[in-house]
Amino acid sequence: MLSTSDAVNLNTCDREPIHIPGSIQPHGCLIACDISLARIERASANAADILGYDGNLVGRDAADVLGGKLLHDLRNAMAATNSASRPALMLDVAIGGRVFDIAIHHYKSAVIIEFEPSPSVGQPLHIAREMIGRISDATEVERLVQRAGRVVAGVTGYDRVMVYRFEHDGSGKVVSETKRADLESFLGQYFPASDIPQQARTLYLKNTIRVIADASGSRVPIEPVLDASGEPLDLSFAHLRSVSPIHCEYLRNMGVAASMSISIVLDGYLWGLIACHHYSPRVLPMAQRVAMEVFGEFFSLHLKSLKERRRVAAVAGTREALDRFLILSSHHEDVGALLRQSLHEFSRLLPNDGAGVMFDGRWTGTGATPPDDALPALLDFVQTVGEGRIWATHSLSKKMPEAAAYSDRVSGVLAIPLSQTGSDCLFFFRKELVQTLDWAGNPEKTYETGPLGDRLTPRKSFAIWKETVKGQAQSWAESEREIAEIVRVAIVEIVLRQNELMAGERRKSEVRQRMLNEELSHRVKNILAVIKSLVTSPQHHKSTLEQYVETLQGRIEALSIAHDQVVRGDGGGILAELLDAELRPYRAKESTIVLEGPAIWLDSRAFSVMALVFHELATNAAKYGALSVPTGTVDVTWEMTATGTCEISWREKGGPVVGVPSRSGFGSALIDRSVPYDLGGESVIRFEPSGLVALFRIPPPHVKLTSSKGQPMKRAVERTREVANTLAAADPSVLILEDQILIALDLEAMLADEGLSKVMTTSSIRQAMAQIEAQAPDLAVLDINLGQTTSFPVAQELRRRSIPFVFATGYGENAQLPEELAGIPIVHKPYSRNTIVSALTSLMQKQ
Repeated sequence: MLSTSDAVNLNTCDREPIHIPGSIQPHGCLIACDISLARIERASANAADILGYDGNLVGRDAADVLGGKLLHDLRNAMAATNSASRPALMLDVAIGGRVFDIAIHHYKSAVIIEFEPSPSVGQPLHIAREMIGRISDATEVERLVQRAGRVVAGVTGYDRVMVYRFEHDGSGKVVSETKRADLESFLGQYFPASDIPQQARTLYLKNTIRVIADASGSRVPIEPVLDASGEPLDLSFAHLRSVSPIHCEYLRNMGVAASMSISIVLDGYLWGLIACHHYSPRVLPMAQRVAMEVFGEFFSLHLKSLKERRRVAAVAGTREALDRFLILSSHHEDVGALLRQSLHEFSRLLPNDGAGVMFDGRWTGTGATPPDDALPALLDFVQTVGEGRIWATHSLSKKMPEAAAYSDRVSGVLAIPLSQTGSDCLFFFRKELVQTLDWAGNPEKTYETGPLGDRLTPRKSFAIWKETVKGQAQSWAESEREIAEIVRVAIVEIVLRQNELMAGERRKSEVRQRMLNEELSHRVKNILAVIKSLVTSPQHHKSTLEQYVETLQGRIEALSIAHDQVVRGDGGGILAELLDAELRPYRAKESTIVLEGPAIWLDSRAFSVMALVFHELATNAAKYGALSVPTGTVDVTWEMTATGTCEISWREKGGPVVGVPSRSGFGSALIDRSVPYDLGGESVIRFEPSGLVALFRIPPPHVKLTSSKGQPMKRAVERTREVANTLAAADPSVLILEDQILIALDLEAMLADEGLSKVMTTSSIRQAMAQIEAQAPDLAVLDINLGQTTSFPVAQELRRRSIPFVFATGYGENAQLPEELAGIPIVHKPYSRNTIVSALTSLMQKQ
């Protein structure tokens, strides 16, 4: 709570502790138990009445209140999930003559159990599959967004469903709307960034579904508010968490009685929301909420794939234009003259109002460009701030005040340097975007002292306000910057080639680079199509959402391994390396895995197919086959026949008795049919009592013998359980240097799950050096690429102090290391928990 002397500003809402409100919404009840789920430590004030229990629940044994059978089922459900953000669910559970939907999750020091009366609306996965089927064939972003709103409105019955997209400045725009006929439309309207405080956006990333049943409803207190150590109950992931009074007031001012939001998350950031409004109280059942969560995740994946497809199409158009320029350049000796002649062609590569090129001290422009007398100052400024890289701004006058004199003519600039010094440069310009935005209310909130102290209050009127934006142009999108980088690389390469021609040398690197980029574009399209098919594959045999997500994550990780190997292997990869990578997660078991065969190269198509096949075989072996018991053995052998066919044998022994499965799922179909279908080969699967036997024949040209990757492989890998416990027992202090916060948080979570309690995270060389000086770590994980610099200075300091470390990189084996750091272990992104734990354990054992 803020005192009256504190200054009130637009960040006041950001400080409201909405994750620990101390109360819940009244359409359900909540109890919180100790970590062993034995004793009730907190309960909502309505819990005893709803659960039909006489007396105070706090301090009671959970078994006395819930019964032994339900308590047993709750413990099993909690054990089956390892994520607080995905509570375990139990639907249609009878308690004392009433039927409830139950959600249970463990967060921090409490086990939180929520009970809601169950209306029995259906199974979540069935509802989600029906919804997904209605948007899966959308091929355009706009159509997908429109369909999604209609589908959510049809399933949930809310009066208004909007798709709300965040802009670069944090404000939001309603880009799709399905509403009741008598309601006014919000379509196309803008909402200020302050409408959704920063801490609320953080919770939208943690908990992707948020339901408010009644904006005027009472708040049911949780008793006691503080535990014995003085801590409130953190409800970040609770379904019933009560709502900020500020937000409830905001909704009431709009006439909204109930709401729901579904987070749209792309690459770890909040792209927008599917926002639902209802004008009378409405409780959305738990089964439908889970279905909305699954639907939201698929919508986010599908939206990302369509945006990527649009980006790839734009890149392809750029390459076609550059190909024509490349052909012309082969007949031109004067690159500067060619650039000036091709300026109109270049101006069509990006949306712009003008373009210009400075080459060899000569300027040529077209369309809206700065005045001639302002060009020298602009060129000097861009040369200073650009530092030889692409530089862009949508508000030039804010970066260069003297540009305000011509901001009505040019406000946006994107500069592409054509030389290291920056004296030669290609420019794209955008005019001032003088636009009137329809804000849904006044973006400048009023200040008022209310019952919660000094705080911002929601607006009392929602009349349309007009805000004129001056001195700004349309922002340059990330895809446009990518196209600019392609243009820069192509032109610089042409300039270099022309210099070589003048010296009597002719090189073909540009053509090879273009062909490589086209092949990469083709592979990106294929991999997106494969991921889409995995997401939408039938999962009838899966009993829970968590199992579905676990299976999907495993298959995508297999594709990631394949993609990394293909990129490092000049369009393919080595069979032995693929097998080693796919079987690496099972080294913590005592089973024996034997790999034997010559060095055989698989092309990119075969490599991706076999990555999924081996992943399914390894996963099944770990769950049901030879790798599920200590005595099991998996023998994988391969050879090349006289006809050039590669024959691969997978044999399991010493595991449980094998029988023919009663049902064939997606994974079984993938193992049995992908090699014949995709590669024209053969697959034979036999379920022998002694263990599963799988035989594959991959024909040429997908395979060939090679000597470039080493000698034939014969390896017996003995698995031991000691590695998993060694690191946790030692509990070394670990320094993480990583400039991407989401990756750093994920790595922190992995290490915390392994029992490591002394993890220090930094994002820059300066922070890392300060941490080493203050408290030197035992081990370190260093991301090689830190944006505009590298972690090599930190690595050299650690080596000077004899502190072992590993590098982390997404560049595969081709990561460039200085000579003095050659031989340092490298962990490849995206890395799994087993990979990073194994790497750190290896470092510790070498000390």
